[in-house]
Amino acid sequence: MLFTENVLVALSGLKANIMRSLLTMLGIIIGIASVIAIMTVGNSITLIVNSTMQGLGANNIQVAIMQKSTEDSEESGVNYGGGYVRDLTDEDLITKEMLKSLTDEFKDDIKYVMLTEQVGDYYSTSKVSRNGKDAKVQIVGYNRDYMEFNDKEVLGGRSFITTDYKEGKSVCMVSDKLVERLYKGDNDAVIGTEIEVVSSDGTFNDFYVVGVYKYVADSISFGESDNPKTEVLVPLNTARKINHTANKGFEYFMLVTSVNTDNVTFVTKVRDFFNVNFYSRNDAFEVAAVSMDSMMDSLNTMISMIKLALSVIAGISLVVGGIGVMNIMLVSITERTKEIGTRKALGATNSSIRLQFITESVVICVIGGIIGIFLGVGLGMLAVKLMGYDAVVSVSSVVIAVGFSMAIGIFFGYYPANKAAKLNPIDALRYE
Repeated sequence: MLFTENVLVALSGLKANIMRSLLTMLGIIIGIASVIAIMTVGNSITLIVNSTMQGLGANNIQVAIMQKSTEDSEESGVNYGGGYVRDLTDEDLITKEMLKSLTDEFKDDIKYVMLTEQVGDYYSTSKVSRNGKDAKVQIVGYNRDYMEFNDKEVLGGRSFITTDYKEGKSVCMVSDKLVERLYKGDNDAVIGTEIEVVSSDGTFNDFYVVGVYKYVADSISFGESDNPKTEVLVPLNTARKINHTANKGFEYFMLVTSVNTDNVTFVTKVRDFFNVNFYSRNDAFEVAAVSMDSMMDSLNTMISMIKLALSVIAGISLVVGGIGVMNIMLVSITERTKEIGTRKALGATNSSIRLQFITESVVICVIGGIIGIFLGVGLGMLAVKLMGYDAVVSVSSVVIAVGFSMAIGIFFGYYPANKAAKLNPIDALRYE
C-alpha cells in the first residue's frame, strides 16, 4: 500500500467518525494552540522591548551612582543590609568637572553626554490651562547633547539656542498634543506666548514658548488618551534653577558612544575611571555603568526563559493528547481486527500494516496541529491587539509545531501500529 493510499484511508476513517476524530484531536489542538499563542505574545513583547531600547539608543551607556556593598562600607558604620543608609550628599554627586575629565580622557569614544532633570515628582502631574481646558504636562530639562541626540521633530518655531542653554532662560517647547487641546492645533497661536505650568502642589512656573515639537507616544504604554501627559521641554539649567540644584552635581547621566567603540569594554573603562579617580575614598558610594546592549540581552534572555517555561507547561497537554491518540488507535485496531487479518492473508507484510496505522496516527495529529496553529495564532494576535500592539507571528514556531505534531503521531502511534502488525492472521480472521 502506497503512502498516499494510506493517507486517503486515514482521511476516510476520520470522515466516517468525525466526532470521535475531533475529540481525539482536542488535546493536540489545545496544546499546539497554547504554545503558538504563547510564542506569538512572547515574540511581540520581545520586539516591543527591543524597539523601545533601540529608540533609547543602541550605543547608549547609563552611568549612575550606587551604594557600595563591600566590607569596607560595613566597617565604616554604614549598614546596607536593611538598616541605616547614608543619603547622597553634594560631595557624592558627579560634578561637571568630573564629566569634563571623562570627555577629555575618552574624546574619541564619547559622542554625547546626555543630562536631564525633571521638575517635580514623576508620578505627579502638572497642568497648563486655557479657556476652561487643562493639558497634563511634566516639566523636563535637557542639555544640548540630549536634544541633539533625540532630534525631536519641530513643527513650529525653533529649538533651543546656545544662550537658552547657558543662561537657563525661561523658554520652553510644547507638544503638538497640548496645542491641539488648548489652541485647536494652531502652532502660530502658541509660539511667542507665555504659559503657566501649575504643579500638583500649587506652585507655578511661567515659560515663553519658542517651539512646538511632535509628540511620540511611549511604545510601552497601554492605549492612547485624548489628554496624555506630555513634556514641557526646557533647557537643563532652567530646570536646575527651578529645583535649586544649579550648583550641584548629578546622580545619573547617559553616554552615547562613537560607532567604532566597543561598548562591552568601554563600560568597564568608564566605571573604573570614576571609581579609581574620584570615588576610591568614598566609603558609601561608587559609580556603576551599564550598556543598552547588555540590558537588551538580559531582558531578551528573561523573556525567552519565561516563554520556554510557559510553553513547556502548555506542552503537557500535548502529551495528554498523544495518549488520547494512542488510545483511539488501539480501539481502531480492535474494531478492524478482521480487516487486518484479511490484508495479511492476502500477502500484506508487517511493515505495510505498521505503516498504515502510523500514517493514520500522524494524519490525526497533523490535522489537529494545523487547527491548533490557526487557533493559537488567532488567540495570540487577539491578546497582543488587546494590549495595543502589533502581533508578530513566528514562522519557525509554526514549522516546529507541525513537525512536533508529526513526531507525536509517530511516537504515540507506533505501539498500536506495531501491535496491529504482529497480529496472527488466523486469529484475526476468527475475531468477533
